Amino acid sequence: MSFQTIPAIDLRGGKVVRLKQGDYAQQTTYGDDPRALAARYAQAGACWLHLVDLDGARSGSLENLAVIEAIARLGLNVQAGGGVRVQADARRLFDAGVARVVLGSVAIREPETVASWLAEYGSERLVIALDTRRVDGRWTLPSDGWTETGARTLDELAPWYAAHGARHLLCTDIDRDGMLAGFNLDLYRHLADVAPQLAVQASGGVRSLDDIRAARTAGARGVILGRALLEGRFTVEEALAC
Repeated sequence: MSFQTIPAIDLRGGKVVRLKQGDYAQQTTYGDDPRALAARYAQAGACWLHLVDLDGARSGSLENLAVIEAIARLGLNVQAGGGVRVQADARRLFDAGVARVVLGSVAIREPETVASWLAEYGSERLVIALDTRRVDGRWTLPSDGWTETGARTLDELAPWYAAHGARHLLCTDIDRDGMLAGFNLDLYRHLADVAPQLAVQASGGVRSLDDIRAARTAGARGVILGRALLEGRFTVEEALAC
């Protein structure tokens, strides 16, 4: 599998936004036409696009499905999540043209259920999202738009999913998300040690092309690019050239 450079668009109320460290009170709005932005990313050469329904992530229901479907019709390979709690939600995204469904909260709370979906849809159709925050020496796993924290840890669930057929793992260091502080390379080295079977997508904090190269060296098999692209720190073309 080749290294994947994936631009991201976070959706809230149908607009392009970014949050700082997952805080819904710290929102920056970058535009009200996410489809046009996706088209620009596609024109620049992006093959994949990562879409997050922030409204859905917090409410537990798909709230930006129409926008996601409009973007999927552009011909990009889309991976999308936020609000997928039951299998019917995953089917709705597949029916909307999404290539890979991203599973976050449900993957943390109901791993056995998600394992059955992996068996049904295959490892290439689902992305397990284990976004994490370091607390008292443990990589905790906040869910529900990063507003609730349960007992399970990254070190528990990443190897578990690798053993149950998962292929793609998206992992964000929440404390770096939207902060332009660079990737947490120690986190991705750690994942490469505890779950080497997984193709890890690094997310949270990218600020430069050097960060992309460093994530690849640390063992990541892809990177999610959000705020840095929106603020013009580098272009999609430059990122793809890495």
